Order: sequence, then C-alpha cells, then structure tokens
Amino acid sequence: MKVLFLCTGNSCRSQMAEGWLRTLGGGAVDAASAGIEAHGKNPRAIAAMAEIGIDISGQQSRTVTDEMLQADLVITVCGHADEHCPVLPPQVRKLHWPIEDPARAEGDAAAVMARFREIRDEIGQRVRGLLGELQIAIHEPHA
Repeated sequence: MKVLFLCTGNSCRSQMAEGWLRTLGGGAVDAASAGIEAHGKNPRAIAAMAEIGIDISGQQSRTVTDEMLQADLVITVCGHADEHCPVLPPQVRKLHWPIEDPARAEGDAAAVMARFREIRDEIGQRVRGLLGELQIAIHEPHA
C-alpha cells in the first residue's frame, strides 16, 4: 500500500507523518511525503522525531508530482494543502487531518519545541489509528 502525506511546504507535519508511518508500519506501507511547494526540512521536526527514536533526517523535502499522486491513499495534513490538492485519480482515497503547523508556534525556544512535541505525538496517534483501520501491525520505535 502506498500512502502520500501532502502539506504546503513538506517541512514539518508531512515529514513527521512519513517518518511515523515508515516506522510504525514496519515496511508494510510505502510512506512518502510532499508539498504543494518544497520549503526544506525543519530542524525542530527532525529533533522532535529523533527524541523518540525516529530518524527523518534522510527524508527529502519535495514538491508533489503526478507520479506521487498514484498512491492508494493521500492524506492532507493542513488546510492549504487540502484546498489546493491536485485532482486525484478516481481510485485514490483521500483523507484530511487538520493539524496545526508547529513552525508557527510562538514563545521562547522551549515553548516552540514543546509545541513540536505535541504535534509529533498527535501525528503519531493518527498514524496508529490509520494502521489499526488498515489492520496493519504496529512496530514501535526504539528511542
């Protein structure tokens, strides 16, 4: 099964979702992420995922292509991507997960990082729920 996470810039939420699904799915799911645009990877997203034993540093920030849309499931993780999602082939299922952008968090460095952790954990719960729905065994990361 191929799952594509789509976001505006493919820097935080979709990157974390790809890492979660790749890890928790244990190879049973082909996880990818892309953006309407490519903004590069957010170092705080990489750090938040590393704290729980998931390395997303090797993932690429990329712009969505028609080939990527040939997935079994496309999940938009922000309103902008949901509204501007390219037309999907009829056989592709689409879900929308309205997840706040942690890159917009305000406050000192500790408060911003705390928000990244909250969003990371929310995405992890959503991915666990998806795997349960798909009846795919969950493989927990080793921090």
